[in-house]
Amino acid sequence: MELLAENIAETQLSDYEIERNKPMPTLLHGAIQANLIFEIKFNYRDKFRVASEVSLATTPNSFTPDVVLYPFENLDFQNDPSRRQDAPLLSIEIQSASQSSKDMTSKLEPYFNFGIKSCWIVVPDFQGVFVYDSPSHYEFFHEDQIVQDRVMNIEIPISKIFA
Repeated sequence: MELLAENIAETQLSDYEIERNKPMPTLLHGAIQANLIFEIKFNYRDKFRVASEVSLATTPNSFTPDVVLYPFENLDFQNDPSRRQDAPLLSIEIQSASQSSKDMTSKLEPYFNFGIKSCWIVVPDFQGVFVYDSPSHYEFFHEDQIVQDRVMNIEIPISKIFA
């Protein structure tokens, strides 16, 4: 009976997981996310507003990408909706150990339908990045390559993402 109760407790989702429709992040996930934000902010600060964990009004489900890029503009301290109705230019998802590739790619169609121009799926197990310019077309970058997002005109060395 105790083992059953333990298994039920382990399968219950946290408020974080329910609200964001994704697993709880780990140190590895957080470090990769921080590296991405740093590299984009450092190299493209005049071009993009980079943010993490922004809830989007995608349909049929609302999603919260790990990182998003909007065109650069000053922050609006008077108007900060909890769920954005306007699409970012780029969404970045970092795959967690509990997520399948199907879990990750199932977000592509809603993202592109919402108006996002480019989507990245970062796969820590491969130390690689899939860069999608449509739900069915991508380029894969790994090892000593430079991630090149031709839609966004962004380049980041893989070594900086997985450092």
